[in-house]
Amino acid sequence: MTSRTAPEKIVKSDAEWRKELTPEQYHVTRQGGTERPFTGPFLNEKRAGVYTCVSCGAPLFRSDAKFESGSGWPSFTQPLDEGMVEEITDRSHGMVRTEVRCAACEAHLGHVFPDGPGPNGLRYCMNGCALDLEPDDDKTS
Repeated sequence: MTSRTAPEKIVKSDAEWRKELTPEQYHVTRQGGTERPFTGPFLNEKRAGVYTCVSCGAPLFRSDAKFESGSGWPSFTQPLDEGMVEEITDRSHGMVRTEVRCAACEAHLGHVFPDGPGPNGLRYCMNGCALDLEPDDDKTS
């Protein structure tokens, strides 16, 4: 993971977000929704590359940090750069979790849990519809 680089903030009106995103992307990223498990893109994606924010294109996760968690959502052990995501306490739905947002545009991406593999023990459980993939090439990771 690289340094904590703070991205430039991207601010758009609600009308602009609605125009640029699909209804599901808007619901998840702008309204804090969740896609149904095992239905989103990238769950079984194997190509090498960088996962970016679907709303603004900010780089968020490398494919080599992706792992199969069995949760039904793409999961990562760490962000590409800690400064590209914001972690916020989420007390909704009668539980306490840590929400993950894009630091550039404040899009809701998913949640991070302390039950992942690797040295940090974290599982960044992301909504696939909140992400895009910029493949390195046709190789798999």
